[in-house]
Amino acid sequence: MLRKDIYTTGAGRTDTGVHAREMFAHFDVEEKLPDNLVKKLNSYLPPDISIKSIFQVKDSAHARFDAVRRTYQYFISTQKNPFKQRFHAQFLHYDLDVEIMNKASEILLEYTDFTSFSKLHSDNKTNECAIYRADWEQREGELIFTISANRFLRNMVRAIAGTLIDVGRGKIDVVKFREIIEKKDRTFASTSAPAKGLVLINVEYPQDILI
Repeated sequence: MLRKDIYTTGAGRTDTGVHAREMFAHFDVEEKLPDNLVKKLNSYLPPDISIKSIFQVKDSAHARFDAVRRTYQYFISTQKNPFKQRFHAQFLHYDLDVEIMNKASEILLEYTDFTSFSKLHSDNKTNECAIYRADWEQREGELIFTISANRFLRNMVRAIAGTLIDVGRGKIDVVKFREIIEKKDRTFASTSAPAKGLVLINVEYPQDILI
C-alpha cells in the first residue's frame, strides 16, 4: 500500500499455538500514512489477526527492547466446554488444589534465575527475569494463571504452568517446586503445558516513547 518494502519488529516471540490479545510492532517510514491504513490492513490480513491502531512514537522507540512489563494468562478448563476447546487446556479428570498452586506461585517472586523453565539450547544471553505477579484464580469451570514480568524466556510460562499443574495434582510439593527452581536445570521441571491455553494479555511501555 505504501509502494515500498516495510520491515516490522515485534514486541517478542511466542511458541507456536500461543495467542495474543495485545501485541505491538514498530516500523520505520518517512511518508505520511493514509488515514484508512488500519482498515486497509485488516482487509488484507487473515481472520485471526486484527490491527487495532497505528500511532507515532519517537525515532528511538523499539517494540521489543523498550517494553518494561509483559503479562500472560494461562487458561485451563476443569469442565467440558465445547466453546473453550480452542483457547483452553483441558484438565477435566484432575482435582487441582488451587491453594497449594498459589503457595508455589508465590515462590517465583523470590527468584530471578529461571533456567529451570527455559527451553533447552536456546540463545538467551541471560536467564534472569523479574517476576512481578504470579497467581491462580478459580472461576466456574476454569482456572486462570496470571503472570507478569519484565521479560520471559522461551517456553518459560508454559513450563512454569505445567510444573504448577503437577503441584496442584499432588505430584510435586511446594518444597520440591523451590528445589526445581534452584536446580537451574530444565530437566527437573515438568512437561510444558499445551500452547493453546496461553495468551499474551498485555505489553507495557514507558509513556515518554509516545509523540
